[in-house]
Amino acid sequence: MLTINNLTFGYPNSPQPYHYNLGVNPSEIVAILGESGSGKSTLLDLIAGFLRPRSGSIELDTQSLLPLGVEQRPISILFQHHNLFEHLSVEKNILLGIKEKSANQLTTILQEVGLEAHRHKIASQLSGGQQQRVGLARVLLRNQPILLLDEPFAGLDSKTRYEMLALVKKITLEKGLHTIMITHEIEDAELIANRVYRIEAFKLVEV
Repeated sequence: MLTINNLTFGYPNSPQPYHYNLGVNPSEIVAILGESGSGKSTLLDLIAGFLRPRSGSIELDTQSLLPLGVEQRPISILFQHHNLFEHLSVEKNILLGIKEKSANQLTTILQEVGLEAHRHKIASQLSGGQQQRVGLARVLLRNQPILLLDEPFAGLDSKTRYEMLALVKKITLEKGLHTIMITHEIEDAELIANRVYRIEAFKLVEV
């Protein structure tokens, strides 16, 4: 279980610190809603290690993540902006920084995300939905227990967005992931989330 307990963080110009309490079970998706600037992405940055909290704890099955550097944390992140190298192929984008042992699983993963026929296509030739499938393929190849989604499907058409949400749900269940999804879309949360939270007055509140 991913446990976030009494986690606080404050920016220098913030009137008060953000305060987070949250638990995410394996194979569970938790969605977090809130206005822009309300502190949704700040929570993901704290979990990933990009920011250091003032106080509190982040634990995965009783192991504290706080002493670990960004590269050591058992986390995969999918952002709204996919950050692909547009001059490289789908295959090369997925394999960047991946160990040879994991690379052997590439064909299976390409099949899972529906990209097998596009493995040699240059990233700039892909649609928005296909580019996000590349991101999900990276997640599968990294095989980390925590998946953080920072509005990765914003801007996609409805049909593609629903397909991607269904794929996230499938991956979360099959791999036993602890998934936290930031979204502005209540409909997205209702479609796949087990629980939904909103940030109100600098605190997470379950809705």
